[in-house]
Amino acid sequence: MFPELNDILHSTPQTCQQGKAVLLCDKQTDGSFLVHHFLSFYLRGGCKVCFLGLVQSFNHYNLVAQKLGVHLSAAREKGQLVFLEGLRSSLDVILDDGQGSTPQTPSPFQFLSSPNASLQCLYDFVRTSLLETSETTWKFPVLIIDDLSVLLSLGVSPVNIMNFMHYCRATICSKFLGNIVTLVHNTEDLEDEENNIVVKSLSHQCHLILQAEGLPTGYCKDIHGQLKMTCRSPSPVKSEKNVTQVFQYKIQDKNVTFFARGTSAAML
Repeated sequence: MFPELNDILHSTPQTCQQGKAVLLCDKQTDGSFLVHHFLSFYLRGGCKVCFLGLVQSFNHYNLVAQKLGVHLSAAREKGQLVFLEGLRSSLDVILDDGQGSTPQTPSPFQFLSSPNASLQCLYDFVRTSLLETSETTWKFPVLIIDDLSVLLSLGVSPVNIMNFMHYCRATICSKFLGNIVTLVHNTEDLEDEENNIVVKSLSHQCHLILQAEGLPTGYCKDIHGQLKMTCRSPSPVKSEKNVTQVFQYKIQDKNVTFFARGTSAAML
């Protein structure tokens, strides 16, 4: 995890709030460093984590986590981490000859075999993975998804994706008092209507939105982008507005440095 990001969020693995949904977005840049932060953050905090790695292999996430001082292999072996490797699971379903999965053990990606199918199997996998969270062993359950845009690429409709997220929030955030962290690409400047629907819907349902963006002025070797942090007000009163802050950041080998916009030495 990145200590300076914890300072911005006013949170630590020991004091993090429960029952929250966090939306991670990236726009014209790579926001995967945010996923790696929250993965190591919750594992260090002693939470039970279900990680849907839809983009990269387990080895990739494990190598990055080791740089941050967390060993995913050890966490998986002791039952703290449940990892679903989307690339392998989806390929198994696509190449399945009908004799692989049985009705008793359906693949979480079984929806790929039926057009317009719901994500019930994927939800069941998440729920089962976090259902047995022991209060004496793990703090609370956490679902992390990297990234939700992949499901759109696999042909899942925005309606089915939002239904899946609704049930995950109702189960994990409300029932289990756990947290959800989801990465999705922000393509509002492109003609990607389905992705934009998902982003806008999640933006209205999450407590915290972190959006990594490229610099408006273009490439700079000393500043890699800016992070827009929006804390949504839980109050239904219209006078209670959402609070948005913007920070610039520089990604290093084992850390990310954040600073107020325009205060970097490269800008002075």
